Amino acid sequence: MGIFERFLSLWIALAIVAGVALGALFPGAAAAIEALQVARINLPIALLIWGMIFPMMLAVDFGSIASREEGGLRRQPKGLIVTVAVNWLIKPLTMTAIAWLFIRGLFGAWIPAELGDQYIAGMILLGVAPCTAMVFVWSRLSDGDPNYTLVQVAINDLIMVFAFAPIAALLLGVSDVLVPWDTLVTAVGLFVVVPLAAGWLTRLLLRSPGRIERLEARLKPLAIVSLIATVLLLFLVQAGAILANPVAIVLIAIPLILQTYLIFWITAQWMRLWRQPHAIAAPGAMIGASNFFELAVAVAISLFGLNSGAALATVVGVLVEVPVMLSLVAIANRNQQLFPRTSGCQVTETHPSPASAP
Repeated sequence: MGIFERFLSLWIALAIVAGVALGALFPGAAAAIEALQVARINLPIALLIWGMIFPMMLAVDFGSIASREEGGLRRQPKGLIVTVAVNWLIKPLTMTAIAWLFIRGLFGAWIPAELGDQYIAGMILLGVAPCTAMVFVWSRLSDGDPNYTLVQVAINDLIMVFAFAPIAALLLGVSDVLVPWDTLVTAVGLFVVVPLAAGWLTRLLLRSPGRIERLEARLKPLAIVSLIATVLLLFLVQAGAILANPVAIVLIAIPLILQTYLIFWITAQWMRLWRQPHAIAAPGAMIGASNFFELAVAVAISLFGLNSGAALATVVGVLVEVPVMLSLVAIANRNQQLFPRTSGCQVTETHPSPASAP
């Protein structure tokens, strides 16, 4: 394990501090980076995420995805059932309940009613948008099965096309939610289709499993450096919002963090009840806990405005996700009771992750 993997939590903490400091010292640079967008997706951050995702996609074996052998998806349907149920039946409701409990209840004395409604709306949008991109990173860091993770994400994306707008409209209490289809399609293309195609083509060119494993080993430093650089850029771009609204950031972050741990725990317990092995249970819990923040931010801006409380709440979701998810990766890797490395059922063999824990 190299120096980046060994001290990953330290590098992430330093990246957060450096990002906020650089954003405060050079607001023009932050604005210039933020302006590099396509369909409200920041291109520099997208490239870095692609650098993290590609090694995971390189490990995807198309031949085993629909295999009838032990470990094929046809023999392991329970993990997919848990993923779908948690993301679309449980997570939106728990997010709504927690948002109301904290913003309207516990923190109501410090938050004006109108602003609180917008905070709740932004949090709900995060709860209705399951992750598309970063989950591949969390899966790889927690030794998840790459084939299974791909299918879990693909099913989520398919359901999102039909379910996001009606669920968001119902929970927000509005008559119509305008889904930014350009953001949705661009994100799925950038973070799933393109790296998956690149991984498939690379496997065809290399042919030999040994060559593929050697390339994965060489890409480990790139994946970790890309993760650290992503955190730095996220906090650099949002430094102004962090420094301008420190109290609001904390008040919004607390329920979002609790929601993340709650969904992770619910998914982990369900996976454990159904005796799912680590390579399925760990990434399944990560998918439920993380969010498609690009979509949530875009919808919040379109519905409530760029400077609204809803938009700020979705931005806070962006800021807390990486540190919190890294802590969940550590829990998944160290907790043998919730995520057993061996089980009565087996999954396809995976390659070592770039970091066993942050």
